[in-house]
Amino acid sequence: MFKHRRTKNRRVGIAVVGATGVALAAGLAATATAAPGDKAGTAEPAAAKPTVVLVHGAWADSSSWSGVIKRLQADGYPVVAPANPLRGLTSDSAYLADYLKTVHGPVVLVGHSYGGSVITNAATGNTHVKALVYIAAFAPDKDETLASITAEFPGSHLSDDPAAPVPTALNAVPFAQPDGGTGIDLTIKPDKYRDVFLSNRLSRTTAAQLAVSQRPIAAQAFGEPSGPPAWKTIPSWYLVAHDDHAIPPAAERFMASRAHAHTVEINAPHAVPLTDPGAVTRLVERAATAR
Repeated sequence: MFKHRRTKNRRVGIAVVGATGVALAAGLAATATAAPGDKAGTAEPAAAKPTVVLVHGAWADSSSWSGVIKRLQADGYPVVAPANPLRGLTSDSAYLADYLKTVHGPVVLVGHSYGGSVITNAATGNTHVKALVYIAAFAPDKDETLASITAEFPGSHLSDDPAAPVPTALNAVPFAQPDGGTGIDLTIKPDKYRDVFLSNRLSRTTAAQLAVSQRPIAAQAFGEPSGPPAWKTIPSWYLVAHDDHAIPPAAERFMASRAHAHTVEINAPHAVPLTDPGAVTRLVERAATAR
C-alpha cells in the first residue's frame, strides 16, 4: 500500500518538474527575443501616426481632398480638412492657427494653392507641426504677397492682360463688409474654369459642376503681405505641377527651392488633389514618416 502511494507521488513530482521546466524554457525564450532594455515578453508600442490637416485654396472647398482623405484613412492616418474662410491671409491664418490648437499630437500640415500661404503663416511657432506639405501652392517669404510672386513669374492663365485691374479670367463681385466698406469676391469665370483650374484634364461636365460650386476668395487676400514663414524652421515637402495654369510651374520650383523642400514634380494641373490624389497621398505620407 505504502509502496503504491510512493510511486504515485513520484509520478506527480515528475509531472510538476516537467511542467515547471516547460514554463521556464518559455520564459527564457521570451527573454532572449526581447529587445535590449525591453521588459521580457513585451513589445514596444507603435508610435501614433500624426494627424494630417488638409487646407484647400481658392475656388475649391474641403471636398477637393476627398480622394486624398480616402487613401490616408485607408492607411490609418487621422485626417481633418477644415474649411478655409478665404477672406484674407491674416484672418485665414489666424483661424487655422486657432484650429490647430484643437488637434492633439503631431501634425502634418498640407496646403493647396492659396492654402500654402495660409499654412506658411499659421504654423509659425507651433511645435506640434512636424512637416509642411505644399501641393502646387504658394510658399511666400516675409512681406511677399500672392500678387507680387505671380508678377515675377509670367505664364498664369488667370489673365491675358497684365495691366487689367482684375485678372481677365475672374469675375469680381462686390459685397458689403461689417465695417460698412465694400469688399470684392473673385471667382473663376465658368468658361475659364476648366482651363485655369484643370488644364482641360477633366470632362467639360465635371468642370462645369466644379465651377458652379467653387468658393470665392476675397480680393484682399492677394495683396496682404505674408508674415515670418514657417518653412524656415519646419521641414517641408513640395509637389510641383508641370501643367499648372494658375500658378506658373517656374514659380512653384522657385518657392520649393527657396524653402529647401523635398520636391517631386508630376505632369498635373493646378487641381492636383482632384486629378492625382495618389501622388498627393504618397508625398504626404513621405512627410509623415520622415525622421
